[in-house]
Amino acid sequence: MATFEDIWDEVKEELYEAKGISFDGCHKIYILKDDQQVKQSAEWGYGEDGSFLVTDSTPSEMLTLVKDWYKGSCGLKFVQSVSTNEDDPNEGYESIIPQGYEDEFCAYCGESGADYDSICDRCREDEDEDEDEEDEY
Repeated sequence: MATFEDIWDEVKEELYEAKGISFDGCHKIYILKDDQQVKQSAEWGYGEDGSFLVTDSTPSEMLTLVKDWYKGSCGLKFVQSVSTNEDDPNEGYESIIPQGYEDEFCAYCGESGADYDSICDRCREDEDEDEDEEDEY
């Protein structure tokens, strides 16, 4: 069964071809795949006023930053890879970790299959058994 940690392998693969990464300081994390996207991010103000634009790091260093940014982001957080598409700029965006993705994973074990309260069936059963044992005392 997939865990949330599995998605970081995909992020790591994207970073091997990245020219840089950017973060708005709140929830938007981008993996910049070409020089045009680095330039565009700088023009949009990334790297100023609490936002970040990183272009001189190794893939491993960028992965550490992306994980830290993601962990510290608000609930709207996402990670997208972006490359230049001259015909349709919107087509250049690829969602790596979509908004709400983390909600699909159990808060206890990290496996997929969580429901409305972020607990999978297996952990819910374990939790119910623990409560039953407490009631016996």
